[in-house]
Amino acid sequence: MKVVVIGGTGLIGSKVVAGLGEHGQEAVAAAPNTGVNTLTGEGLAEVLQGAQVVVDVSNSPSFEDEAVMEFFPTSTTRLLEAEAEAGVAHHVALSVVGTDRLQGSGYFRAKQVQEDLIRTSGIPYSIVHATQFFEFAKGLADGVTEGDTVHLPDAKIQPMVSGDVAAAVGRRAVGEPVNGVVEIGGPEVFELEEFIRMGLAALNDPRKIVTDPQATYWGAPLQEGTLLPGPEADLGETKFADWLAQQR
Repeated sequence: MKVVVIGGTGLIGSKVVAGLGEHGQEAVAAAPNTGVNTLTGEGLAEVLQGAQVVVDVSNSPSFEDEAVMEFFPTSTTRLLEAEAEAGVAHHVALSVVGTDRLQGSGYFRAKQVQEDLIRTSGIPYSIVHATQFFEFAKGLADGVTEGDTVHLPDAKIQPMVSGDVAAAVGRRAVGEPVNGVVEIGGPEVFELEEFIRMGLAALNDPRKIVTDPQATYWGAPLQEGTLLPGPEADLGETKFADWLAQQR
């Protein structure tokens, strides 16, 4: 089966391509550096020839509100139009647990538009909602740092390693379309402050971490369970402490 992975050279995409290839699928990485640009449409028709499945794990190069609202609707519209032309039978997209609850954030408003376009496209689809990745603990902290202090909302998080995300996306790609959302998460629930504290400590990062009732998550206010998947979520096996130990 030919599976085209949009964003196939990035953190998640490269792992999806490798995993599908190991299981005998014809997995093709599609990204600007392979000559495929979903914003302009360059290379789309060619790479989709003969593809049964498209996996979209691409992300906006900028998280600014205007940039993400340009990237996700434009790239998704072009991609879905090209898939319809090519006769693609299954569109798989990676999105985020809690997207519909995070609409105070420009990034998640754009992700919601992406999901809505997929739902109304007429192409059979599966949307995979993942929790935050272990690898992004520092980046998350960087986004809410003032001076030498990290200001975090009071909330819980159930993060997962990128390899488990990619494996779940790969399984969905070779399965039947669900025409809905499936959720994935990590094996453990943390206080957001605890997750970031562990991640920064492993990097010997000396920043002070505080829980701040005014703090937001990429611009969106959080309730305690906003970032948590539901009880039916498919959970990965890799624990955060074990992964951190492997990074040393």
